[in-house]
Amino acid sequence: MLNLSWAKHEDVRWFGLESVDLSDLHITGVYLIWHAGQASRVVTVGSGDIAARLLTRRTDKTILAYKAQGELLVTWAAVAAHQLDAVESYLVERWNPLIEERFPDVAPIEVNSPWE
Repeated sequence: MLNLSWAKHEDVRWFGLESVDLSDLHITGVYLIWHAGQASRVVTVGSGDIAARLLTRRTDKTILAYKAQGELLVTWAAVAAHQLDAVESYLVERWNPLIEERFPDVAPIEVNSPWE
């Protein structure tokens, strides 16, 4: 298993998708966006340039529609470029996101959960 270091606030709170400051974030990796509703669910999983991807995601109406379920939260982790698709594939299999856009056709690499 690949052990990822998932991003959180210094005070161990999760980042809000719409409020997180991405101006100094220069990481390539994977991210999870979820709603913090009564039955919290992963909304989407993605990979790439984290700041660029999240800037796009915070204006995506399909994702923002899930705010009705609870605050949209986000975390990310750095991943080597040659492992991005495999890690994303595992996260999609593991968390079954409400919105799936990519289906990397590679063998998944298991990673630790941000919630463990």
